[in-house]
Amino acid sequence: MKEMLDLVNEMSPYILLGFLLAGLLHAFVPNRLYRRYLGGSSFRSVVNATLLGIPLPLCSCGVLPTAMSLRKEGASQGATAAFLIATPQTGIDSILATYAMMGLPFALFRPAAALVTALAGGAFVSRLAPAHEEAAAGTCPTASCCGGKKTGFIGKLTAALQYAFIEMMQDIGRWLAVGLLVAGLITVFVPSSFFALFADKPLLSMLLVLVVAVPMYLCATGSIPIAVALLLKGLSPGTALVLLMAGPAVNVASLLVISKVMGRKTMLLYLVSIVGGAILCGCGMDYLLPRDWFLLPVQHLQTCCTASTSYFHIGCSLLLGGLLVHALTRRYLLRRTPDHCCCQECHEEGLVVQVEGMSCNHCKANVEKVILRLEGVTSVTADLQTGRCVIQGQTTLDAVRQAVESIGFSVR
Repeated sequence: MKEMLDLVNEMSPYILLGFLLAGLLHAFVPNRLYRRYLGGSSFRSVVNATLLGIPLPLCSCGVLPTAMSLRKEGASQGATAAFLIATPQTGIDSILATYAMMGLPFALFRPAAALVTALAGGAFVSRLAPAHEEAAAGTCPTASCCGGKKTGFIGKLTAALQYAFIEMMQDIGRWLAVGLLVAGLITVFVPSSFFALFADKPLLSMLLVLVVAVPMYLCATGSIPIAVALLLKGLSPGTALVLLMAGPAVNVASLLVISKVMGRKTMLLYLVSIVGGAILCGCGMDYLLPRDWFLLPVQHLQTCCTASTSYFHIGCSLLLGGLLVHALTRRYLLRRTPDHCCCQECHEEGLVVQVEGMSCNHCKANVEKVILRLEGVTSVTADLQTGRCVIQGQTTLDAVRQAVESIGFSVR
């Protein structure tokens, strides 16, 4: 328990700052900026997608509908793949948390590895994947009160706080808690002698981590305490990097969606790019760079955690815990009716469908957006907890199903 509390106290100020910056980025940077630079089949679109994706605080479940929506709006195959590779590996929140727990060299190397991997993966997909007809870019009806964003500085600031400390907390809070729990269990119950077997075999330890990390779900921030626990047990920095890269970027659900929407060959190129890039970057870290760069900050963390913790860190931890409890209670415990928009028509029952696969607020937003683009649809209200989606206007079930499946979900 003490190990987990020490990790939380050290991470909490940077996590809170990361969430805040992510909210400001979400509220003040318009979505059209992302759509504008991702079209075309040139390598430039791959570069743009990578640079735009690295700072975005999207987990692997949230990046899927976002990427599929960008693809539907005209992003190239290569740009979509680069966005899928770069975005879940890192984000403004996870970069700050990495700096807090693993030091500046790791905080710089992690997004650099994501950059290289995404550029290579996007280029492979552009060159090797079968060409598909580019989807026509849709337009979002600005007249709909359900589709518009708050305007003005105060409105955007309110939206930023809502996104950062409620929606993002709901989306990745449970995975952050799971990561801390797993890290504590590794620290307490797994003997160092077990990891000592792999201490002088970095490549073998990387393959072992890949076998565990690829099928399961880890978010970019939640994977950090697990990586720290592995380092403290004696595994190499490159092995920790493999976990930080492959864990957030790959899981069974994401592979199935990519295969369904973009084709099996694209999915295989995506998987090979991430796994191969993670191993190459991990080996580069272990064999080409001094280990002390990456081990000393973690050892310092272990040493400083034995000293008294400042009231500031304790206060940040209590604030973070309170926000997590509030967000997760709203999502999982309180029975809520679907969110209402401001127009009277949305209070009347319309076409009701059950959307399967929504797991975060980004999923919900993308489902509402893609349905709202259908001709004749005036408003859409989706409920994340139940999957129930109420659609107002003149449309058909087949049209709704086709739109929803185009971004990786299914309609029942």
